[in-house]
Amino acid sequence: MPSITKSLYFISSALLTSISVAVLGLCMSTEWAKTAMECTRNGSSFSNGSAVVTLGPFATGKMNRIFCPLFGSQDDFNIFQTLADLAVAPFVLHIVVVCLLVLCLVFSGGSILISLYNSVSNPYETYMGPIGLYVCSSLSAFFSFLVLLIFALNVTLTSMAEDLVQSFANPLLAQFRNKTSEMQLGYYLVLVHTGLSLFVVALIYFYDHAAYTQRREQQKPTEDAPKEIMMY
Repeated sequence: MPSITKSLYFISSALLTSISVAVLGLCMSTEWAKTAMECTRNGSSFSNGSAVVTLGPFATGKMNRIFCPLFGSQDDFNIFQTLADLAVAPFVLHIVVVCLLVLCLVFSGGSILISLYNSVSNPYETYMGPIGLYVCSSLSAFFSFLVLLIFALNVTLTSMAEDLVQSFANPLLAQFRNKTSEMQLGYYLVLVHTGLSLFVVALIYFYDHAAYTQRREQQKPTEDAPKEIMMY
């Protein structure tokens, strides 16, 4: 049986990882980004309208057009289906974000299982010990960081928002300028998941390092004993 100290450390690890999973689940259902732009008709030299696109990884997208390019409306749309009908790059990047989020959940789940197993057992040097927890939590943090990076690039550097607005503005062609993007709550909640995953790694490393130091100190009397005494 593990010591009470070890059980408390690994139970705390499982609890923190569970919180990070709950945060990740919450952020998946909320808005991640809001992109606004000015809208003009082809051949016009002045802005006569605007459009705002709200996006998330799984949530239904929202479109608010005001005289863009001629009339306006408020529409909800399925993100996957609408992006699949548009340019390839934004759709592929969005799918990559979703796949990385799933991997975050998978590795966080593995971290929880390993933490609970270590709270009742002593698998020190195997993949079910601290090493396995380091791998799972570190990969979850790394993938969540990639999610933040790829999603931000997809929103700011690709023409995803403009293409979405144009798909609702047909058959009239529009031109867009002065695009600005603002990240929303769901996007920043991913940072909480990343931080908690890294904190779990630091927590278990602190315990593992302290336990290793204690074992080394317990071995010193034997290592320092004269050979004549050790022979008897």
